[in-house]
Amino acid sequence: MVCLRQILPVIVLCLLGSAASVQAQMPRTSLTTLASPGGLSQIRVPPGFAVNLFAADLEGPRFLHFGPEGALYVAERGADRIVRLVDGNGDGVAETRTVFAAGLQRPHSLVYRQGAWYVGVPRGVVRLVDGNGDGVAEVRTLLVDNYPTSGHSTRTVEFLPDGRMVVAIGSSCNVCDESDPRRAAVLVYDGADGRRERVFARGLRNAVGLAVHPQSGELWATNNGRDLLGDDLPPEALYIVRDGVDYGWPRCHNGRIVDPDYGFPGACRDVAAPVLDMQAHSAPLGLVFYTGTTFPAAYHGDLFIAFHGSWNRSVPTGYKVVRLPLAGSRPAGALEDFASGWLDPQSGRAAGRPVGLAVGPDGALYVSDDKAGLIYRIRYAGGANP
Repeated sequence: MVCLRQILPVIVLCLLGSAASVQAQMPRTSLTTLASPGGLSQIRVPPGFAVNLFAADLEGPRFLHFGPEGALYVAERGADRIVRLVDGNGDGVAETRTVFAAGLQRPHSLVYRQGAWYVGVPRGVVRLVDGNGDGVAEVRTLLVDNYPTSGHSTRTVEFLPDGRMVVAIGSSCNVCDESDPRRAAVLVYDGADGRRERVFARGLRNAVGLAVHPQSGELWATNNGRDLLGDDLPPEALYIVRDGVDYGWPRCHNGRIVDPDYGFPGACRDVAAPVLDMQAHSAPLGLVFYTGTTFPAAYHGDLFIAFHGSWNRSVPTGYKVVRLPLAGSRPAGALEDFASGWLDPQSGRAAGRPVGLAVGPDGALYVSDDKAGLIYRIRYAGGANP
């Protein structure tokens, strides 16, 4: 076990500042300065919220998920392993870190279901079981091991309410005709055993984030659009993914934009439209519905999305966590910044890149940063009530 408390940077609460939201200006924000191994990040969150470092010194942490016992499990892609982080005294900082499973090839996602963890790796899905409850997986089963690995290689695993397993597999290219129908698609399996595979939905270039709405049971996905069409086309997209639906790539984007290279008259006919268009090249990755109770009531049930940030835009964008207000399972307001400040607008440099999101048993929002190797914890501390 490694004591993280000794290596966490000092956290200093600073002034109030202002930050622009994606589509609207937020009135004011709380500013927290975090001295991190990757540099100084000034994280802006709404009034009444506070940010602290939950864990540091991780190698490329991607998606994260809380286990039934309250520990946080993280796909540490840069170290080829799953780590288990425990906050034993409830102070919002992980005191211990143990390796739950090592020797996994670049794990990206993980999800818990009925006593087992399902991990997405480039070639497939691995099931891990900790049968004796010691915090280490002693049983490992390779459920799927034949996915193509060229191009986009993250594999996101999720379960539908009826127990079927779905896996998102990105395209092999920026834009092309794929020879393997599993590319740019979401696959589905009849159960959790990795058998009876078929395409659930197609035409999603790179649906990195998957989440099931806690009330409606709908499968939601973030999709990363193609490049080389300028700074603002096509928009990134948020979809409700339905069985048997074609979402258009490579011929049509966002249900209405005919691709200049692979499109044709009528290319967007019968293509499903997204729930929401978002700024192009923001690289939306993890998403989570807020199911906690400690945030103000206005946030309950809302959707949070991590923007990994652009590498291919003349003016950088993204590098933040945004919030979409929902009424039930439908948007009830404009997309707005929730946590920002990783990107320095003057230099265009980013101190961090948000990836995965999870709601903790304490009601806080946990955010992984695969550039700085950190996990942030955002809690509501009281005071101003947004």
